[in-house]
Amino acid sequence: MENELLFQMQNAFPMTQRPFEILAKELDTTEDEILSVVQKLKDEKIIRQTSAIFDTKRLGYKSSLVAFKVAEDKVDQAADIINQHPGVSHNYLRNHDYNIWFTMAVAPDSKLGLEKTIEILKERTGADDAITLPTLKMFKISVKMDTTGKRAKKEKVKKVAHKEIELTPLHISVIKELQKDIDITPEPFKAATEKLGLSYEQFFEIANTLKESGVMRRFATILNHRKAGFGANAMSVWAVPEDKGEEIGQEMASFSAVSHCYLRPSYPNWPYNLFAMVHAKTQEECDTLIEEMAKESGLTEYGKLYSTVEFKKQRLVYFDDAFEVWEEQVAGSR
Repeated sequence: MENELLFQMQNAFPMTQRPFEILAKELDTTEDEILSVVQKLKDEKIIRQTSAIFDTKRLGYKSSLVAFKVAEDKVDQAADIINQHPGVSHNYLRNHDYNIWFTMAVAPDSKLGLEKTIEILKERTGADDAITLPTLKMFKISVKMDTTGKRAKKEKVKKVAHKEIELTPLHISVIKELQKDIDITPEPFKAATEKLGLSYEQFFEIANTLKESGVMRRFATILNHRKAGFGANAMSVWAVPEDKGEEIGQEMASFSAVSHCYLRPSYPNWPYNLFAMVHAKTQEECDTLIEEMAKESGLTEYGKLYSTVEFKKQRLVYFDDAFEVWEEQVAGSR
């Protein structure tokens, strides 16, 4: 039951008054049993977090993947400096000359902006070089580990049309609550509704509006990959001809083991423009999958970057004063 439960919670966690009761019915068990199992998985750190996953761009944030080339003896210090920025959600050491890879976001009201922030971090870390790799086209973003072993090797990536929305202060208040990790209780949304003075009906109506608009991608559980048995992840990078980018990007995204797939810019010192994050239980499995992707796509110029150290991995906290505080501290120290 654990594996089925984990897969369901990764796919879509019910946004209802008693979500664990819904999960119990789907798995033909009791709400108490589901609560007990989920708490155990949380205590074992297999479940990292259950909360809303938002679209950074639709919330007005500017973001990019960034790679720094840092001398080996400066890596730990550089990672600490990078991690202090509240817009850094993921930061890894990878097996490449460009060895520190992190995701960087700045708030809609940032005075410094994205490029200047990256420039300041490069200066502060003493990085020898930097590559900024914003998303040009997103083919897939869906982190779902196959805990059941039943998932097909390939899947259709659904394209969803979104309604336009203008965020109000009430929307933002609800976003601030939805982004928090839920408590493992029969009514995990109760504290949020009481804090906002909303009924369950009003709260979920706003949450569903955010989802329909694409501001919220989904409400789901994220696993600690290694604790869940997926010990290898490779950032596969591919040099794709411009006129083939769309076609091959969609093809790569169809692999179930691929969680993220993006088209990004290439540079003279970085020829790869298509990125596909591959997850598997072992490095050998990852290698085999990437070889299969190469064979199917016909691409011959590609690379595999494995993460060797996880410096930081956490959900971005939106509409947080920490962004402004960081910029004020930087301005004061310059």
